Amino acid sequence: MIVSVNPADGRELATYGLHDDAYVDRALTAAAGAQAGWRKAPLAERCGLLSAMARVLRTGKARYAEMITREMGKPIAEAEAEIEKCAYNCDFYAENAAKFLADEPVASNAAESAVAFDPLGVVLAIMPWNYPFWQFFRFAAPALAAGNGAILKHANNVPGCALAIEEVMKEAGCPDGLFATLLIEPSKVAGIIADERIAAVTLTGSTEVGAIVAAQAGKALKKQVLELGGSDPFIVLADADIDAAAKVAVTARFINVGQSCVNAKRFIVEEAVADRFVDLFLQHVSMLKIGDPMERDTNIGPMARENLLSALHGQVERTLVAGATLKAGGSPLGGDGFYYPPTVLDNVRPDMAAFCEETFGPVAAIIRVKDAEEAVTLANQTEFGLGAALWTRDIDRARRLARDIEAGAVFINGMVASDPRYPFGGIKRSGYGRELGIYGIREFVNIKTVWIGPAQGVSK
Repeated sequence: MIVSVNPADGRELATYGLHDDAYVDRALTAAAGAQAGWRKAPLAERCGLLSAMARVLRTGKARYAEMITREMGKPIAEAEAEIEKCAYNCDFYAENAAKFLADEPVASNAAESAVAFDPLGVVLAIMPWNYPFWQFFRFAAPALAAGNGAILKHANNVPGCALAIEEVMKEAGCPDGLFATLLIEPSKVAGIIADERIAAVTLTGSTEVGAIVAAQAGKALKKQVLELGGSDPFIVLADADIDAAAKVAVTARFINVGQSCVNAKRFIVEEAVADRFVDLFLQHVSMLKIGDPMERDTNIGPMARENLLSALHGQVERTLVAGATLKAGGSPLGGDGFYYPPTVLDNVRPDMAAFCEETFGPVAAIIRVKDAEEAVTLANQTEFGLGAALWTRDIDRARRLARDIEAGAVFINGMVASDPRYPFGGIKRSGYGRELGIYGIREFVNIKTVWIGPAQGVSK
């Protein structure tokens, strides 16, 4: 049994029965059979499905957004934006898949030699709760356009969203069996990964779970894409637009209640401007509204689960004991729901929990440094390497420094975000492989060389 709980009040929303082994077996058989036909479908037909998915998402945006908010606490305005982003992603790949998947001619003495991109098969998608629609559609749009099938194993605190995604796919006209949601316990995943009907695996989740799934998929010699944790630095140099940096920094940290792999988490600021940055940062934090996530002006809703709140508070307490300075927040709000206020920790050092661990919630760690060189050194002093932001007016220097920052993406004078036009993913313990852009659609394909020699003995 899976229980869905509203994190705004801690009350049960619904219960869902688990799918048994027979159901899983039928779903895998159906997906393999449907994918065998889908891979041969004209690309225009596949892209037509993506366009239909976008229409269904937009038509049902209010209902799907409310489901997101009820199940994991995202403020409703952000939930609506998530659905719109999913639709945009579907449209993007519908418009660009033909270009991204076109054969690439190779200059040689052979006749018409080329690199072709063929689908791998059925991909198992293991998805998290923090962006319950976006994480799936970010993967699914390019994977389906490339001719693959998909099986979704979603986080068990968002089962309603998982089943709603299945409804979206059905209403959009997805071929029977090509996609299925499985409501199963995590212990069942290893067997599905090993199943010969699964060709590859994609996971967005914690580093710890990523290591487990990587080992399971590696044992079965199956392709994986892993998008894991992050402790993104937000570097502010002395010549930056401090007003703009502080305002964007608050959004970068506290969007989605701070529960994103690419939230800015470590604010590394040159000492010369650190006091001013902190003052402005605190001013913007004080303007955030904490409350019912169904109210449109709420900025900070509840955290998704009580155990996540407890873990975050433990990190805050350990950081303060180690000598950091508390500037705002610092304790659970109490009462109904899993609310933690926007918390700001100043004078954080690299040996403190808020620096060396991923803080998955509304806590900002401010680290003061003497210069840009030390800023980059500390930015890289982490096991993670997902995203990074760098603020400076010297764009030439920014380009040079960006090459020294160990991350899958560096945003200069902006906030790290995923966008269908650009590849998204990390290095180090943030995972490997890429989603989005041309590289994302080519993750779950067989990059096939087709070499054609001159015909022999052709009769005239």
